[in-house]
Amino acid sequence: MEEFEQENFPDSQEELNTEETLTRVSGMYKDWFLDYASYVILERAVPAIEDGFKPVQRRIMHALKELDDGRYNKVANVVGHCMQYHPHGDASIADAMVQIGQKDLLIDTQGNWGNILTGDSAAASRYIEARLSKFALAVVFSPKITEWQSSYDGRRKEPINLPVKFPLLLAQGGEGIAVGLSTKILPHNFNELIDASIKHLKGQKFTLVPDFPTAGVIDVSQYNDGLRGGKIRVRAKIGQIDKNTLVITEIPFGTNTSSLIDSILKANEKGKLKVKKIEDNTAAQVEILIHLPAGISPDKTIDALYAFTACESSISPLGCIIEDNKPLFIGVSDMLRRSTERTVALLKAELEIQLEELEAQWHFSSLERIFIENRIYRDIEEEESWEGVISAIDKGLKPHVAHLKRAITTEDIARLTEIRIKRISKFDIDKAQQYISGLEDKMAQIKHHLAHLIDFAIDYFKNLKETFGKGRERLSEIRVFDDIEATKVVMRNTKLYVNRAEGFVGTSLKKEEYVTDCSDIDDVIVFTADGNVMITKVDTKTFIAKNILHVAVFKKKDKRTTYNLVYKDGKNGPSYIKRFNITGVTRDRAYDLTNGNSGSEVLYFSANPNGEAEVITVLLRQVGSIKKLKWDIDFSDVLIKGRSSKGNLVTKYAVKRIELKEKGVSTLKPRNIWFDEVVQRLNVDGRGTLLGAFKGDDLLLVITQKGVVKTMSPDLSLHFDEDMIVLEKWIPSKPISAIYYDGEKDKYFGKRFLIEQSNREDLFITEHENSYLEIVSTDWRPVFEIEFNKPRGKEAKPAAQINMEEFIAPKGIKALGNQLSTEKIKNSAALDPLPYELEEDLEAVDIEVENPEEVSENPDGISENTKPSASSDGKEGSQPTLF
Repeated sequence: MEEFEQENFPDSQEELNTEETLTRVSGMYKDWFLDYASYVILERAVPAIEDGFKPVQRRIMHALKELDDGRYNKVANVVGHCMQYHPHGDASIADAMVQIGQKDLLIDTQGNWGNILTGDSAAASRYIEARLSKFALAVVFSPKITEWQSSYDGRRKEPINLPVKFPLLLAQGGEGIAVGLSTKILPHNFNELIDASIKHLKGQKFTLVPDFPTAGVIDVSQYNDGLRGGKIRVRAKIGQIDKNTLVITEIPFGTNTSSLIDSILKANEKGKLKVKKIEDNTAAQVEILIHLPAGISPDKTIDALYAFTACESSISPLGCIIEDNKPLFIGVSDMLRRSTERTVALLKAELEIQLEELEAQWHFSSLERIFIENRIYRDIEEEESWEGVISAIDKGLKPHVAHLKRAITTEDIARLTEIRIKRISKFDIDKAQQYISGLEDKMAQIKHHLAHLIDFAIDYFKNLKETFGKGRERLSEIRVFDDIEATKVVMRNTKLYVNRAEGFVGTSLKKEEYVTDCSDIDDVIVFTADGNVMITKVDTKTFIAKNILHVAVFKKKDKRTTYNLVYKDGKNGPSYIKRFNITGVTRDRAYDLTNGNSGSEVLYFSANPNGEAEVITVLLRQVGSIKKLKWDIDFSDVLIKGRSSKGNLVTKYAVKRIELKEKGVSTLKPRNIWFDEVVQRLNVDGRGTLLGAFKGDDLLLVITQKGVVKTMSPDLSLHFDEDMIVLEKWIPSKPISAIYYDGEKDKYFGKRFLIEQSNREDLFITEHENSYLEIVSTDWRPVFEIEFNKPRGKEAKPAAQINMEEFIAPKGIKALGNQLSTEKIKNSAALDPLPYELEEDLEAVDIEVENPEEVSENPDGISENTKPSASSDGKEGSQPTLF
């Protein structure tokens, strides 16, 4: 230590004075840090909105263009060439080039460029090759409209921004961390970006959501247009091979198969889930097999994979770009608008340059024709000086140049003197005129494009999609995940009110009667005292009709809610009773539930969410010699029919009033189960479509497009196949009707069958690889309409309607069925099924009537038996309306 001090410190004051004076660096640090931050933001980390490139990416594309001769170049050679423009090491250039190449848009690659699915890195740059793709050559480069600047050492010129005529930044995405800020722009679908650009040019609204090269399932409900605070949830696509094997076929963006498997193994070690073995068979497509121990539920394991592993991840976008050398935070919609408008400006600049070049060609071609046709070249034979030659030609041209678009310059005349004698001797005036006419046609076309620039830009984008859009369909499936859907239900922050007397419903009538909570996308169903019903969108204030009886949120395809109604037909007409469902009607249209006669009115009404059937008491007015003035009616004795049915006769005499005697009570107490199409899961919360009320031994019926039918217990943790086409409550006695193509026999067959064994999976079409299901129905008496292809040189076979009940009787599930046709089917559709009434072994209950005459007037009266509606979970229906 002493030796160190003696060697490094001065021994005298004189020696100290010779040392350099120390300077404080606080001021210098402030300036240097700001310069450094600005440099990193502008020159390294954040892409420019003008062309979507970071500087290193722009220089790589420029180097590839300079080396482009149609053949592949060694990446190492491209990197070396790019170093003339990029003041950094070769490793950063090579890494950036590999990232561009892996996006499969701008660079045509050859060799091992790595794998984004497995996380494998690319081979060394000396072993892989690249060239510009056809798409890059078409949209990225246009030297005549490119602005240039000197490279970092002043030896060469490089583009300030490339004239990219496409929203490239949104197609590729971009990510970077700078000093004080960062950016994360997610990739979007190629074709959807073009469609959005076209919509913007047409003045229409558009929406953009990400699309990832690793595919997967995404929830974009909180994307927030790619701004700060937004979020994308991404899930792997997990399927089930058998009861002990799961398969992952798509992975979340930002992960790879290696990291995904590691996260599953860690979750297994922590006891979050149980896995027996994992196999990674990924090559061109992802395939990870997860083998489960015996007795482990595959459905619950799928949920655990989403909850505890990288099979589900959250991505937070942050839209930051460089515009006019400044960072700017904007959403992806604004990015697309700016990019589209810049594309229009670039197309205009290219058209103007083309027009200028064509006008120059036209001008000189016209001068050349005048010069040769009028033999002006002979006027210079006697001239001895250059000035005399110019003057003579100028003088000879003047009588013939009135139609020219600009004045003749000395340069024009000088070019005429350079025409060779050989060209003059072989000059063809007709061909010259045709050439000039062709130039005029081209100029007229360009002027038309300039006058209709937006239409030209739209055609440009359509051509891009037609040329390069094939094979670039959306990879990521958009879906709302389970818990996000639950949040949406909770967030019903709008309340619905009604003014019954005046006939208004809406969310702004806060001083009126409260009805229910709802969302602004709900429909409401409204019943009025004159027997009309209307469905309308939730709004602030909507007039329906005076004297409103009932208002509720309408659930489309709800076959569970049953409406009980007694009405008077006309001012002095008879009274009728009916029960009906409303599953779907045209919005904002009034439907008459009565017989349509003037003066009709509702005497009794109730809405029953679980099909309850109450008992009512009918009281008549004392008129004449009527003996029976009071009797009871049980709604369970009335068939549930359509809303337009007339109903059963109650009495032809005047009704004084109707009283509720006994509420409808459910006895079986099954559980109502719904299927939420958005998240593809079962629930008991009323989300989605009601499948029915299930008792302990009731099963679900599932049919897939592959021709597979299966029955299973309605477990809420079930996952369903993507190609599922039928999901409903299984009725064992109800036959399934299908038309399918037999690949081995090359014929179409129709069949009806009953499921013989429950809780199993069966294939009901033939096992040939070319066999496929054409159409299937679970209606009792279905009718199919079949359209046939037109054979070459023949007339198409007329469309046929197939009544499946008459076509074939129910047989075994493995039966081939009856041959339908050898002609190829063009289209098939299910028509309205034939009527079918379920029979129930119940004793008939007669209703007391005033006299036998009333019974004869009602041969189909309320004494009929009908299958009682399935009971509810104990929830009572709404209170009836009495008169």
